[in-house]
Amino acid sequence: MSLQGRTTLITGAATGIGRATALLFAQAGARVVINHWRQSAEAQALVDQIRAAGGEALAAEADVSNAGAVQAMAEQIGPVDVLVNNAGIIQEKSFLETTEADWDRMLGVDLKAVFLVCRAFIPGMLDKGQGAIVNIASDLGILGRERYAPYCAAKAGVIGLTKSLAREFAPQQIRVNAIAPGPVATAMVSLEHMSAEWVEKELAIPQHRLGAPEDIAATALFLASDLSGFYTGQVLGPNGGSVMP
Repeated sequence: MSLQGRTTLITGAATGIGRATALLFAQAGARVVINHWRQSAEAQALVDQIRAAGGEALAAEADVSNAGAVQAMAEQIGPVDVLVNNAGIIQEKSFLETTEADWDRMLGVDLKAVFLVCRAFIPGMLDKGQGAIVNIASDLGILGRERYAPYCAAKAGVIGLTKSLAREFAPQQIRVNAIAPGPVATAMVSLEHMSAEWVEKELAIPQHRLGAPEDIAATALFLASDLSGFYTGQVLGPNGGSVMP
């Protein structure tokens, strides 16, 4: 699963799933652009780690929910061969307590950003005559979950957007796929941010464990590589059995 000589952009890559994906892509030979927002120290540490291992990496700070910031980042780094839309946030809150600001913020980072980043980087892929896009959704975009309405709506939207783009750009050899992970052990889904009831429910999946960021990164590498050349519009689910289509 080589990415030798390919430029890859991973959004929200300073920590968690994005960080694991950046490390794995660098090991596969990619030049990795690590997008982050207000995580300069973490992003630079990751860049240094990749470079120390002989890889190529650079950090690009941008709020991917802001159209101007995304366009500026695209102009800064130029065309990419592989795009991983990973940046995301989550919030546990009852539906009736959810404010319009909560909704706008969640949809902005988890769905609108995917639209903005794809819109900025697909033209470069069209010029190259090929490309691979991997969008990180969630099993909750399929299952739904009480107290997570904006998050579930956003991730379901990512799945729908993925399929639409896959159909539109398949003739130009741009493959667009999604990953819908189950529960993954990251800081974003820790007890610091989630209730004990949430964690108990997540552990009720058939494998009775949380996934590791590396589990998701491995799926991203497959979808970015030539081994998945006949995959487009697909939603792969490293989820420990939470969803069995």
